[in-house]
Amino acid sequence: MTIKIATAECFTHGLVAREIHACTQGYKGEFGPQLGGPETIKNFQDEVILLCGLFIPTLTALKTVLKVDPPEPHRLINGIKVYQEKEDQEVAVLMARAVKDLTGADVGIGTTAGIGKGGIALLTDQYVVKTTSDVYADLCSADSQKLLLRQRSGVKKTLDILEEVIGK
Repeated sequence: MTIKIATAECFTHGLVAREIHACTQGYKGEFGPQLGGPETIKNFQDEVILLCGLFIPTLTALKTVLKVDPPEPHRLINGIKVYQEKEDQEVAVLMARAVKDLTGADVGIGTTAGIGKGGIALLTDQYVVKTTSDVYADLCSADSQKLLLRQRSGVKKTLDILEEVIGK
């Protein structure tokens, strides 16, 4: 059975899509090849197709590309939406649902982060999983070290959840 995946990412900058693609093609990626072990990698190569990976950092893209009616952001920085952690989780679900519906994917993934640990959502017809990264950061403070740590945590956590959901 082939599983089609599509992502709409903000704070993970398309890295989730890149790693899924790397794993499905047998390429050496930063995270992808470490998913589980040889059996997981083989399953991804045999069963997973990445339909698309969208980078959606701005409020305008959220509304025009994904056709989402999001809550009002806490702040805009050069058009980039900044939410508090609770709203990030809600918006990640909206993003995941929109990209899933837009592409006809079996799995939609959404990530977004402003202030806090961010929001990560993974949707299928049976599951809605929402969580956060493990790292607190504030996009308004522009602490690039913390932002990068949050990003890495978000990518890894998203891929771990994906592996678990696909295994079900």
